Amino acid sequence: MPELIESPSLVEAAGTPPKQIREVAGRVNTGESRLSIAHMTSPPGWAEPWQRPEFDEWIYVLAGAVVVEHDAGSFEVAAGQAVRAGAGERVRYSTPSGADYIAVCLPGFAPGTVHREG
Repeated sequence: MPELIESPSLVEAAGTPPKQIREVAGRVNTGESRLSIAHMTSPPGWAEPWQRPEFDEWIYVLAGAVVVEHDAGSFEVAAGQAVRAGAGERVRYSTPSGADYIAVCLPGFAPGTVHREG
């Protein structure tokens, strides 16, 4: 039977200044470990530490832009575009002008599997 998820859970975010994470599905909101879906609202100037996660991550930008840094360079993901970072890839995300986006992780995000530097 389909299950209604009535509302997301707020999850603490890494990086500064703080961004808002609203987890719709995942370990925190639904107890689901196979995937996580979160709506992120990131302020101008937000950046997080470099990471090498154990999960694949897709980001779909709704508004603004997300800058993706990786070992070979960097690029900007604008509203209406998406990016996929594979498990084990070293990446760093930032939002110099702010952004609103959806992140999907397979398997689901867990603090112990993101492996942030520093």
